[in-house]
Amino acid sequence: MLRIENITYAVEGRPLFEGASATIPTGHKVGLVGRNGAGKTTLFRIIRGELALEGGDISLPSRARIGGVAQEVPSSDTSLIETVLQADTERNALLAEAETATDPARIAEIQARLADIGAWSAEARASAILRGLGFDAEAQLRPCSDFSGGWRMRVALAGVLFSAPDLLLLDEPTNYLDLEGALWLESYLAKYPHTVIIISHDRGLLNRAVGSILHLDNRKLTLWTGPYDQFARQMAERRAVQAAEAKKVEARRAHLQSFVDRFKAKASKAVQAQSRVKMLEKLQPITAPEEAKKVVFTFPEPEELSPPIINLDGAAVGYGGPPVLKRLSLRIDQDDRIALLGRNGEGKSTLSKLLAGKLPACDGKMSRSSKLRIGYFAQHQVDELNLNETPLQHLLALRPDEGQVKLRARLAGFGLLAEQAETVVGRLSGGQKARLSLLLATLDAPHLLILDEPTNHLDIESREALVEALNDYTGAVILVSHDMHLLGLVADRLWLVKGGAVTPFADDLDAYRRMLLSSDDDTKPAPVKLAEKPKKAGRDELLALRADLRKCEDRLAKLAEMRAKLSAILADPALYEDARINELESWTRKFAELEEAEHKAEALWLEAQEKLDTAEG
Repeated sequence: MLRIENITYAVEGRPLFEGASATIPTGHKVGLVGRNGAGKTTLFRIIRGELALEGGDISLPSRARIGGVAQEVPSSDTSLIETVLQADTERNALLAEAETATDPARIAEIQARLADIGAWSAEARASAILRGLGFDAEAQLRPCSDFSGGWRMRVALAGVLFSAPDLLLLDEPTNYLDLEGALWLESYLAKYPHTVIIISHDRGLLNRAVGSILHLDNRKLTLWTGPYDQFARQMAERRAVQAAEAKKVEARRAHLQSFVDRFKAKASKAVQAQSRVKMLEKLQPITAPEEAKKVVFTFPEPEELSPPIINLDGAAVGYGGPPVLKRLSLRIDQDDRIALLGRNGEGKSTLSKLLAGKLPACDGKMSRSSKLRIGYFAQHQVDELNLNETPLQHLLALRPDEGQVKLRARLAGFGLLAEQAETVVGRLSGGQKARLSLLLATLDAPHLLILDEPTNHLDIESREALVEALNDYTGAVILVSHDMHLLGLVADRLWLVKGGAVTPFADDLDAYRRMLLSSDDDTKPAPVKLAEKPKKAGRDELLALRADLRKCEDRLAKLAEMRAKLSAILADPALYEDARINELESWTRKFAELEEAEHKAEALWLEAQEKLDTAEG
């Protein structure tokens, strides 16, 4: 159990925590959310003991191990698989001691402990984690020095997952993962046997991998049961109630004050007026909750072009050697919203560069509208911004003839207001840099906007604003993103990049997620078929389907009751005494089994609901 009790901490005189408290039972998966700059990463540093509290206390069970990803693994000649295996320090120490131990009793102890921690299956487990994060068997044997910083961050993540700490702290883990890696991580964390706290702006991760939300707001911590969407609904309801209550109190205060002002000078009403003054003193004003700051993106509108704006007929593309993609026969119209799916290395970025005109077609035909303008956003462009120049200077370099008033208006349209406009890029947050890069990519009102991981470093409100802007945008959009929420709300077509080809993916994103998480690597997307008119379900069939749905709902309700009971048991401090360690492990296992049962029950409920919806037309 992690106990945060009445903690206080400030940075340069600015308080981040004032009397903040929370208790997280062992084995729980928790998403830590709050506005940018609220202190989420600082809380992680406090928990790890890197920062000293000004007041309060944070406690964990004795011998509890804390793990997280602080930085990428260093460039070295050590292979990826060996780097991950080295993350389990206990295993390494025992294996080293086993080489030199001579005492038979000690040798027996070492071998028993190695068996207990699964040392002999360690390489297989490490390999499975690396594979899930995008490294095939060949890549796992290559040295770390062969990989860029982003890939070495994945290796660092693999190492901490392999070491299986009792408390796993992850800060924006999907920022350096692709969609496939992010989906694998969701599935892995949902089954992780120990406590996890995740800082993330990825709604999919916060909805599928965690069971509680820890909200940092106004220097306090509040633990909410349920995934992010449930938390967001409850927060909206609470804000509405608080706003209404604040309005009522203010109206009451105004009424009482009016009476006092009118009659305080009249002797006949003096007693009543004095009574009202006392009532006013007791009537504490309620501060209406601060609404989330409205975030906007304002994309300029391009003129309409005749379709298609791009057409590929048997085209191929590569980097001078054998083509990475071939036999490409694709068409893009100005109203298209296309998401590119596919594992790392299959060619999503190569296709993006071909469409953006950054790579030539090496075979076949590729035609573009003569007036076509293309905007291209990729993460490396954020890294290539001039750190010593302000956003305003970036725009002046591209639009020297535009007045500063108009340029500032453009910046404001991407949420970069007066203060940020005059701040050098090196001092801007990651999200503010991403906004500037998005502005530069759309400056010429492109007819086609190609976005490669646009949500990295954007908070949840900014991601929602980006969804709205893309849906209002009158140009075509090509999306590569690990953010399932973004893809689901924006994309209306899915292209699968696999095996050197690009083909329409006939099913939806949930089906793609299931395909990725299944063990069958040969699963292929279903061919496109004309939809047949479904036969109308009979009365008996509808009754049976409704009964199935009720059973699923009853099962979910029972599991919810069991979760509440287990949470109460795990919240008992006495359970964490050394004498009851075996009992604690038993209850923790039961909680992990419950979470797995909940996932299966939810899947069955969704399936039953879909069948009933289909039958009812």
